[in-house]
Formats: sequence, structure tokens, C-alpha cells
Amino acid sequence: MTESIRITTPLTEEHINQLRAGDQCLISGTIYTGRDAAHKRMIEMLDAGESLPLDLQGQIIYYVGPAPPKPGMAVGSAGPTTSGRMDRYTPQLLQNGLKGMIGKGYRSREVREAIRKHRAIYFAAIGGSGALLARRITASRVIAFEDLGPEAIYEFQVDAFPVFVINDACGNDLYETAPTRYRD
Repeated sequence: MTESIRITTPLTEEHINQLRAGDQCLISGTIYTGRDAAHKRMIEMLDAGESLPLDLQGQIIYYVGPAPPKPGMAVGSAGPTTSGRMDRYTPQLLQNGLKGMIGKGYRSREVREAIRKHRAIYFAAIGGSGALLARRITASRVIAFEDLGPEAIYEFQVDAFPVFVINDACGNDLYETAPTRYRD
């Protein structure tokens, strides 16, 4: 079993240069959440020349809409949502400094090219494991778009949050390379 690479946010050029598709990582520090509605609002703000409610430089956005917390928990179930739903917004956010995304599923060719161009990373969290992933989230607070409920932008503090690199800054895609490797 390969040892996991430990990352403390924000993502740096050193992290990005080190990571390759297939790497297992444990992320600690601050990450942000955002789904379709929050992404749409952020793009509208950028298009209007407005400042975003968070500085994207070096940040990671987790595609999740957390469930309400149970007593003693920072959040309820917090599993990844399908990343392709954010594809139309992602290139512009990467252009504005976003360096990492966590979700599940494939990314479009345009997003994969933008990840390479802007030297970013797409991570996947394991779908269906929302209750387990929630245990790695130690604190949560809404920082923008509270009216969107679970689709608001949350700031999460995470400790050893488990992910895999799917798309790296060199243009590698685990979804393309893994089937051949495992078939061999």
C-alpha cells in the first residue's frame, strides 16, 4: 500500500509539482465548499467586476452540500457531489487562483486543459462515504450565500481528509490511465 502524501492548505507550487494522478493524499487545514448555485453566483460576481467572498489563491473547493450536524459533530454527512456539474464554471475560477477541487467523477476536456494550464489539481473523495468523511471535518462555518442553505459556501477545517489525485498539473488523468494499468 502506498503511503499517503500529507498536505496542509493552502496548496503551494511545491504541492502541485509533487502530486501525480493516482497519489493518495491526506489534506489538513482550511478548505471551502461550493456547489452549482454558489459557483454560478461567484461567476456572476467576477463577470460584474466584484470581489469574491473568499480569496481563491491557493485554495481548494470541495463540491459538497453538508447535512446538518449531529450533536458533537462539525457537520453531518458530507460526501462529494458530481464534479461535472461545476465544469462550466471551473476554468474561470482556476484563472482567478483556485488551485484544487474535490469531488467525484470525470471532468470535461475543457476543465482538464484548464487544470494543466493553471497548474491545479483535481482530487476525488470516495462517493457514498459522507458519514466517514464528516469525521475528518473538525469545524464548519458559513462564509457566503447563507440563503443557499447546504449549497452556501462553508469554510471547513479538516484533519487528514482522504482524497486521491485524479487530474494533475501535468495533464495526467487517473480515469484514463488506471483501467489500462489494472487490466495489465
